[in-house]
Amino acid sequence: MQLLLDSAIVNEARQAVAWGWVKSATTNPTLLAQSGLPPAQTLQELAGILPGQIFYQLTGGNLDEMRLEAAKAYDILGAKMVLKIPATPLGFQATAQLSTEYPCAVTSIFTPAQAMTAHCAGARYALYYHNRAKRLMPAGQGERLAAELVQVLAGTGTEVVAASLKSPEEIVEARRAGVAMLSAKFEVLSLLPQNKFSEQAVQDFKETGCGLLN
Repeated sequence: MQLLLDSAIVNEARQAVAWGWVKSATTNPTLLAQSGLPPAQTLQELAGILPGQIFYQLTGGNLDEMRLEAAKAYDILGAKMVLKIPATPLGFQATAQLSTEYPCAVTSIFTPAQAMTAHCAGARYALYYHNRAKRLMPAGQGERLAAELVQVLAGTGTEVVAASLKSPEEIVEARRAGVAMLSAKFEVLSLLPQNKFSEQAVQDFKETGCGLLN
């Protein structure tokens, strides 16, 4: 199982890595715009901080632009790069071409059929928006989407990635559906280790016990 930071903010990446249990990050054009730095500088900073994968989403409007953009991103990120490509007819065509050179993730998937197409196009990852699917899709369909994607991609080598996880509870939802790669904002990830009963137990030990330092 892998927890990823969904952010392009350098300070958040630095703090997440310091936790010791976050090593990779997903970004998108909106997150890069929020970073406060030019995109190339942001990616350079992230590459110097994160030891794992960095997902970069293509914005080119045609195949030639996408290929050029992919090469530029690879020049910055190197082997850490995973290309995110939108789940559109053009995006699937781009995935089929670029996946022979780079690891690719098809993003914004909302149906099992799209996930299957992503696999056949050579994508290593199929990324869906967990919270958005629950809000936008007809009742019940969004809640079932994670499990359906895991089911249709089982044994294919294409991994499901859950993004748009808005709470620790949604992270657990996606994991219980079988998703092993889970991406969330800094604020959400920071809540995962916290529990008032754990804190109370530690306080009780402090008040009633002793150790090598006291």
